[in-house]
Amino acid sequence: AASYTDSSDDETSPRDKQQKNSKGSSDFCVKNIKQAEFGRREIEIAEQEMPALMALRKRAQGEKPLAGAKIVGCTHITAQTAVRPRRPGPRGYSPRPCFNPPFPSLHPGFPVFAWKGESEDDFWWCIDRCVNVEGWQPNMILDDGGDLTHWIYKKYPNMFKKIKGIVEESVTGVHRLYQLSKAGKLCVPAMNVNDSVTKQKFDNLYCCRESILDGSRRLTPPSCPLLPPQVGKGCCAALKAMGSIVYVTEIDPICALQACMDGFRLVKLNEVIRQVDIVITCTGNKNVVTREHLDRMKNSCIVCNMGHSNTEIDVASLRTPELTWERVRSQVDHVIWPDGKRIVLLAEGRLLNLSCSTVPTFVLSITATTQASRALALIELYNAPEGRYKQDVYLLPKKMDEYVASLHLPTFDAHLTELTDEQAKYLGLNKNGPFKPNYYRC
Repeated sequence: AASYTDSSDDETSPRDKQQKNSKGSSDFCVKNIKQAEFGRREIEIAEQEMPALMALRKRAQGEKPLAGAKIVGCTHITAQTAVRPRRPGPRGYSPRPCFNPPFPSLHPGFPVFAWKGESEDDFWWCIDRCVNVEGWQPNMILDDGGDLTHWIYKKYPNMFKKIKGIVEESVTGVHRLYQLSKAGKLCVPAMNVNDSVTKQKFDNLYCCRESILDGSRRLTPPSCPLLPPQVGKGCCAALKAMGSIVYVTEIDPICALQACMDGFRLVKLNEVIRQVDIVITCTGNKNVVTREHLDRMKNSCIVCNMGHSNTEIDVASLRTPELTWERVRSQVDHVIWPDGKRIVLLAEGRLLNLSCSTVPTFVLSITATTQASRALALIELYNAPEGRYKQDVYLLPKKMDEYVASLHLPTFDAHLTELTDEQAKYLGLNKNGPFKPNYYRC
């Protein structure tokens, strides 16, 4: 079966390499530590166009809001989302990240276990190496998808009980947290960042609109079925603007009505699967595109995924003896049927926006307000007095959403209208709270 490779690197698994960073530490595992300086330069360039995260960094100077925090994290990473304080000691916290970076770009004090092209076994090995450290007990979890949380919950239950808080930003991970909570097995408070305003309105909409547009320019599909909500809305808007004939499949009547009002034709996937040229999933669910759908697709149909989970497309059903896999180039495979029909599978069904497209740094900066929200959520859970949060899943407070959104407004020379005391009282707002009041309501 096809797998990710990088022709610029040798075939030796990073797990078999003996590498040390500039501090002489080997408590990490990346593809090539020699690229660290290149990665750091990429981060420094990205910093120039990321006002929100830079403002948060400046605000944190001297405050040490996470003093004593030991954070283990598992998330996607790029040069832009890697922007963070580069000196872990003075900030007072100790992170151990395991994620999927293009290069090892964090400070030498951060133990990182990740590389692009991990196998399934590598992925779980990296998570375990981040968690299972002698003499180190994490007290905060920063997760994207719930894999890290469930690994600790199942394999290290005693460690899980000592966790002070969990911050989760994906629909898949939040769903798994609610399952634990419903079963009475969630023994730690968790913050749901996925359903925050900044995640839904900025990250899911604008970032996906940019990345699907970039991918579509390379593929130029004349028609495509899409599956919303917010991610799908961004994809639909971008492709419609390019002249594509866009079909929408939807299970939610409210989102379905929005699609109809926006001029899209609402269909079932089975109704159009033989005619379309590209299929894009973005649901967070599993087996949205099944083997039956794949068998009925036209020749050269392009299949890709913009949702969080890599199980939306039933790629496993394609790994059978009668089908031939042909690697065209990195992250592009032809799957060929016995009669010669082929489909073009992008990134083996994994996330298209992380694998096959690029997004401008400033757009990422706006969408990365989610990262700022996650930082504030960590600070909130870590510093909350005992009893404020019970063993349940909480939505990110809206005042935090408003604060991180306001950090980008100076870039547009935008000025919020400030309420008078009388107006604030009429709307029931507290102008003396820890964050700015909801000015834009007027």
